[in-house]
Amino acid sequence: MKITAVTPFILHVPVTGSQIADSTHTISHWGVVGAKIDCDNGLSGYGFTGTHAHLPGDQLVTRCIETCHAPLLIGEDAHDVQRLWLKLARNPALQWVGRAGITTLAQAAIDIALWDLKAKAGGVPLWKLLGGQVRERVRAYNTDIGWLSIPDDQLVDGARRAVAEGFSGIKIKVGSSVERDLRRLQSVRRAIGPDVTLAIDGNGKWDLATCRRFCRGAEDSDVFWFEEPTWYDDVKGHAALARATSIPVALGEQLYTADAFSEFFAQQAVHWVQPDVTRLAGLTEVLQVCATAHSFRLPVAPHAGDMSQVHVHLAYAHPAVQVLEYIPWIKDCFTEPAEVVDGAFRLPQQPGAGTTPTADAWARLRQPTA
Repeated sequence: MKITAVTPFILHVPVTGSQIADSTHTISHWGVVGAKIDCDNGLSGYGFTGTHAHLPGDQLVTRCIETCHAPLLIGEDAHDVQRLWLKLARNPALQWVGRAGITTLAQAAIDIALWDLKAKAGGVPLWKLLGGQVRERVRAYNTDIGWLSIPDDQLVDGARRAVAEGFSGIKIKVGSSVERDLRRLQSVRRAIGPDVTLAIDGNGKWDLATCRRFCRGAEDSDVFWFEEPTWYDDVKGHAALARATSIPVALGEQLYTADAFSEFFAQQAVHWVQPDVTRLAGLTEVLQVCATAHSFRLPVAPHAGDMSQVHVHLAYAHPAVQVLEYIPWIKDCFTEPAEVVDGAFRLPQQPGAGTTPTADAWARLRQPTA
């Protein structure tokens, strides 16, 4: 299965409503920025990273795929996923210009496309290639009803509606003011009752003192976890907060290497581990993070489940994964959408990683790559 072509692509997909916001970002579209890898046996694999649909920035990723990664892949055997991951990740020239950020996002697209190809060549869905099904269902929690930009009354109505639709978990955003966010948290808890898990996500906005003040007021609301409470790379701050509150700390979507996760593990700064295949140079590195988390008996909740498609396969195949996030913006762009039925993600059935775009998405949503 020799690689004959590597073609970058960009899709810009509208979010729910006209736009959404958390504590640090306001966006109207999600970027699906990736690579199509063709092989001499007629198979094509698709992989992508996720962005805020900023065209010049997205084009930096596709330029990296085209000029840095593609030349290293042409003529290689696409079956050799781990060897090719190392060939790209440990390339001296690429290491010199970046071990995170653009180069890592670009490699994520490549790595996912290779896993997609390998599963397609075997005629199986990716979760079978990863070792098979380890659980009967993957519980979904709904984040798309919880954006910070949603008014209080609509937030409560959306939480009730999600529970009525079968979701047993809700996540809402915080990071505006302690007083407003506590009021919203308490209103949602009253609306959904005690039997639904309720997580919160700060997107790295607050300092440690503000996080501590918020947690003192939030502990009575039975918070499932506090995600990215403070700055993403602040290991000591997360460790201090983990010691100061009974609310579990979750993080990982902004980490780009297994080494970064290892430092949080070593400092006991995280309780829920949230790797993202679209950030962490692909599935190959995420599998290492999941294995390490499992060795520490830490549960894994991959970031933005259906926004990366691959996480659904990972969740069914890896024993460390406990729950998966539901944000439905891009799911209908793929031939096998990541669907939630009765509060759980449906087990994928088609060969591959679930990352093959539909002809309609390819035609309507593509953007120039340069």
